[in-house]
Amino acid sequence: MANQPLAERMRPKTLDDYIGQKHLVGEGAVLRKMIDAGRVPSFILWGPPGVGKTTLAQIIAHRLEAPFYTLSAISSGVKDVREVIDKAKNGRFFNAVSPILFIDEIHRFSKSQQDSLLGAVETGVVTLIGATTENPSFEVIRPLLSRCQVYVLKSLDKEDLLELLHKALAGDRVLKEKNIHVAETDSILRYSGGDARKLLNILDLVVNAEEGSAAIEINDAKVIERLQENPAAYDKGGEMHYDIISAFIKSIRGSDPDAALYWLARMVAGGEDPEFIARRLLIAAAEDIGLANPNALLLANACFEALRKIGWPEGRILLAETTVYLATSPKSNSAYKAIETALGCVNQTGNLPVPLHLRNAPTKLMKELDYGKDYKYAHDYENNFVKQDFMPPELIGQRMWIGQPNPAESKLIEQMKRLWGDRYS
Repeated sequence: MANQPLAERMRPKTLDDYIGQKHLVGEGAVLRKMIDAGRVPSFILWGPPGVGKTTLAQIIAHRLEAPFYTLSAISSGVKDVREVIDKAKNGRFFNAVSPILFIDEIHRFSKSQQDSLLGAVETGVVTLIGATTENPSFEVIRPLLSRCQVYVLKSLDKEDLLELLHKALAGDRVLKEKNIHVAETDSILRYSGGDARKLLNILDLVVNAEEGSAAIEINDAKVIERLQENPAAYDKGGEMHYDIISAFIKSIRGSDPDAALYWLARMVAGGEDPEFIARRLLIAAAEDIGLANPNALLLANACFEALRKIGWPEGRILLAETTVYLATSPKSNSAYKAIETALGCVNQTGNLPVPLHLRNAPTKLMKELDYGKDYKYAHDYENNFVKQDFMPPELIGQRMWIGQPNPAESKLIEQMKRLWGDRYS
């Protein structure tokens, strides 16, 4: 098609043309091995927009010579799912490869829609490939998730994007006929944000703006100018989705309620899923405010629950109230840093045994083996506290949580000093 977008013209047809995701489809990688063997299980591709989820599903279907059915979670219902499954069942020949059912934005499927897939996936009537930008642990029902592998796709790195850029200029049937010179790439890479589709759209925009020119130069100033003249509309399914939510969270973290409300309004006006916003507020309350104001988490959770009860459009008021409260709260990431420190410790030291005095002793044998021996029950002592070791011997004295100097945590630090003395000084 003459007016086909560049991103569509550049959609790869084989794994050799596919850019990025070497950890999955590079030579010797897990998914590549299964594709080469001619058998793939049902799986879900989880990653940001523009990293090749749909393309990869199409390449796999072509490589396996499997019938390919596709549904969009936005426009398809249970009836559509059952119709596709019936087609797959009736059109399959003995010992043929299972048809592939690709569901884009599977996180938008309701529970009943996801339930309708279970039987066909379990019996192998179809091989399901789902694509999602949201964590499938939260958005996909457990029975379906247990029947699928989950593969994480990453944003394209600088080298991937540059490879794609030069491949488009040299190989696209339209661009290769033009005299295009790439002078600078910083802006096009930065605004692409690891999204292949966004990079190709920006390239298309700049080139089309120079239509009729004998020579076209791609430089930083030109990219910025063209993007300012053609601001991308908010797209809750991709493009601006992650940029806006990033600005929203960073404004809250930076204690700027005005900016936070502006980005909230951008999402509301753009039709963003209200629960997506509420979920991010919950995360911000725990990660960025934390122990400096524990009430922030309570309010964010109340916002999430109330939003489900009253719905839209009144729900925007709940989101605004919570946004202002979080942005104006004192900030602390001590809990976030503490769990990261603890995880690092676990990764470094492995599965250290639980000290005997901290183990339960529900049987006689366990008691004979000194399980629970010498454990001191804190409530039997003054102020409900007694000094004893709770860490494995190798880690005694190692700190995980470091309180930060805000009024709420200062009180917690003083309490720890009263109980533990020098350990928290």
